[in-house]
Formats: sequence, structure tokens, C-alpha cells
Amino acid sequence: MTNSLATVRTLYFLFCAILVNCNVMAQQQNFNMSKDLLLVQMDCKTDIDDLHTAAGLATLVNHVKYAELNYLPIVGTYGIQEGLYVPPNELMQLAFGKNWLDAHKNWKKSVKKVVNEVHKIIAKGGDVWVAEAGQSDFTADWVQLLMEKNPDIEISNRIHVVQHSDWNESATDPDKLAYVQKTTDYHKIADGNAEGNGTPGLKSEGEIDWQSYINDTHLIDIWNTSIRLGNQYNGKDGRYLNESVADGGLDFSDLSEVCYILGEMKIVNTVDFFEDFKVK
Repeated sequence: MTNSLATVRTLYFLFCAILVNCNVMAQQQNFNMSKDLLLVQMDCKTDIDDLHTAAGLATLVNHVKYAELNYLPIVGTYGIQEGLYVPPNELMQLAFGKNWLDAHKNWKKSVKKVVNEVHKIIAKGGDVWVAEAGQSDFTADWVQLLMEKNPDIEISNRIHVVQHSDWNESATDPDKLAYVQKTTDYHKIADGNAEGNGTPGLKSEGEIDWQSYINDTHLIDIWNTSIRLGNQYNGKDGRYLNESVADGGLDFSDLSEVCYILGEMKIVNTVDFFEDFKVK
């Protein structure tokens, strides 16, 4: 009887676990390449990791798998942290041409531009996904303006915000963070700076032979520029010292949110990323 009872209990808990997993899978929304928009919002203050993140994003969107991806990078989307900005303009121009916004230069203009783009997507039946590669202050501002202009939009069903960093949340204005968490479909995933937690760990310890995966002169220029600028500003004039980059490594950990949004969670580390999105 004891063994039978134990077996019944085991089966019961297994059944409950399956139900939970099924519910999670049923609730999981997927990015729709045909109608959705991806916003990649990078604070660029004071860590240089967003430079490498921009290069990682350029690598991903240049892969044939994401040739039709509708995306918009925005830089300067920082919060209340102190310290100097890391100028990414040379890299952004090289990587994305005119398809990016500079919130550091003009916050209000960038907010209005995002609202216009978001409204067009939602009006056509699409959703908007935000890779919060920084703080949520910028998101709060454009979501609030969007709601003021379009009060009938169901923000919690149409705007999906993904954050991976406790520090990013702590450097966001508390009221704005609470607003974004309450108003949007807010996802908090495991930190992309570490491996083995279910989120792609896109920060290397030591050098990565990324050149062996990329046979495209433009992408090579993009990565070399991101590395050069990263080394130029890393830890300088009071900026955050990214020790992994100082040791010759790469840090595009904020791209873990993009991987989550696009369903690329099988990636374990930086080598896996280059293996999956290599250009030959």
C-alpha cells in the first residue's frame, strides 16, 4: 500500500507539473515576423556593452533567417544612473544606416517617432516587442504618450517589454518602472551576463574567435568598430569598467532579450550565437 500511495502521489505531482507547463506554453506569445515590430532600446551609459550588443544585433538581422525582421534600434534610453554616456553614433550609422533613433540627442523627438511607429504597427494588427537593453524610463514616456493619443489600445496585450537585469531596474526611475510593469506585458528573464540559467549567456570570459564565423566585410567592420569604441571608452573618465571586455572578451549580454523575443533560447553562450548566425 505504501508503494502504491507513493506512486499515486508521484503521478499526481507529475500531472500538476504538466498542467503548469501547458498553461505557460499556452500563455507564451510569439513574435510574428509578418506584422510585429522589435524595438531594441540601448542606454549606452555607462557600460560599453551596448556597443557589442549593437554589433550582435547587426549580425542577427543580416542573417537570412531574419531578413524580413521589422526592427528599430534606439540609443540613449538611459535612466537615473550617473556617469558619462558612451557615444555609439559612428557604430550605429555603420550598422543600421538611417534605421535608428538617438534619444540621447533628442529624447522628445525620439519618443514621438516611436509612438508613430508603434501606432502604425498596432493599427495593422501587430504587436510591439521591446528589448530593454537598459532602463525603462524611455519606455514609460512613449507608452504614456501612446495611451494619451490612443486610449482604446489594450497596452497590456499589445506591448511586450523584456528585461533581464536587476541593475537596469534599479537604475530606472521607480515610478516609471512601476508604470511600465503595471501597464505593459512585462517579462523579466534571467540575466544574460551568465550562462546556465536558461537565458543565452552572451558575455564571454576571454577572447572569442568571432572572425572565423563571419565572412562579410561589412559585418567585420561593424564588429571591429564596436570593439575599438568599446576599448576606447571602457572604464574611462569614470565610466563603468567592463572587466570581461578589458580582458579581451565580448559582452553583448543585452541581446539575450532579443533572443527571448525571437525564440532563440537554445543559444547557450557567445560561441553558440556565432555558430547559429555565422555568415559564410
